[in-house]
Amino acid sequence: MMLNKIFLLGALLAAAPAAAEEPHLVPAPAADATSAATGPQTAVLSGGCFWGVQGVFEHVKGVTRVLAGYAGGAKDTAEYETVSTGTTGHAESVQITYDPQKISYGKILQIFFSVVLDPTMKDAQGPDEGTQYRSEIFAANADQQKTAAAYIAQLNAAHAFQAPIATRVDPLRGFYAAEAYHQDFLETHPDYPYIVFNDMPKVEALKTIFPQDYSAQARLSGFKS
Repeated sequence: MMLNKIFLLGALLAAAPAAAEEPHLVPAPAADATSAATGPQTAVLSGGCFWGVQGVFEHVKGVTRVLAGYAGGAKDTAEYETVSTGTTGHAESVQITYDPQKISYGKILQIFFSVVLDPTMKDAQGPDEGTQYRSEIFAANADQQKTAAAYIAQLNAAHAFQAPIATRVDPLRGFYAAEAYHQDFLETHPDYPYIVFNDMPKVEALKTIFPQDYSAQARLSGFKS
């Protein structure tokens, strides 16, 4: 089944270049997550189309796996065409598995706000509109919830963006992996026009803004349906 983003492509390419988000470095969190866990940890983030969000974090050192998927709604509606109606409560999301000895939760959030999205947009990112493209942090525990909420307050107080941050912070109720054809889409379709216009600049921004955290070799999901 072809993706509904394909049908947006003609309009996208005809639109003004202002559709793409403008990356810029924002301050690191004043207080990072304090979990003493040493095993693999996960972060679930939503920031528009999951192709680009997954593609960015697959190039971040310390990240061991990134899955594209859905969060915020029920398991039985976690399917692309249904989520695309904007009526399920789901947001296109990514589940980031990382080694806390190599990268912190706070650093992941700093990269998210600096490179991945315009967090001042509500229910939209770039050329995509609808609640499924909202900006949201799904906290896996109280530590993540506290860290994310405090960080957003810090960035708002510092006027890191020209408007207040619209990113929500809510408890994670479940994450559901997307269909296999969505996984690693940026890496397997680097010349796809939507990817070229909207998402490859984010990977380049990661390389430029966070050179110490950038990995030229992407760590693919290995997802099989």
